[in-house]
Amino acid sequence: MRKVLSPIYDDRVMIVFSIFIAVHVSLVNVPFTTVDLFHKEWRDADVISHFLGGMTIWMIIASVLREFKLNWRKLIFYSILLFYTLAIGWEILEKLSESQISFIAETLQNKIRDVISDSLGMLLGIIIEKERITSYQQS
Repeated sequence: MRKVLSPIYDDRVMIVFSIFIAVHVSLVNVPFTTVDLFHKEWRDADVISHFLGGMTIWMIIASVLREFKLNWRKLIFYSILLFYTLAIGWEILEKLSESQISFIAETLQNKIRDVISDSLGMLLGIIIEKERITSYQQS
């Protein structure tokens, strides 16, 4: 169970997660207003959330997989596989829920853009992790 909970004990993951939550919540409900940028006012606001969310999700996945002592190549392979399972699965579930949530109606182009934004966030997470490993090995 400790392996699965490892992201909670990783300060870097929790910092990125906290930034993601703060930005996402602020976009959905702009503080001290009734403005909903995310769903109504600025429909492209979700790009920011998908980018930060992609980085956060990848870092959480990598943190869990790191506990299994995988080498770098296996960690990257399995983390990307799990990442896209979650990212594409989320977009499918979101599409299926459109009939239940009146203000969400997204095009295929929007779904593709969301996964691209997720992927760019994941790539930044990989770069940050690679830099961490390289810095650790050099010291």
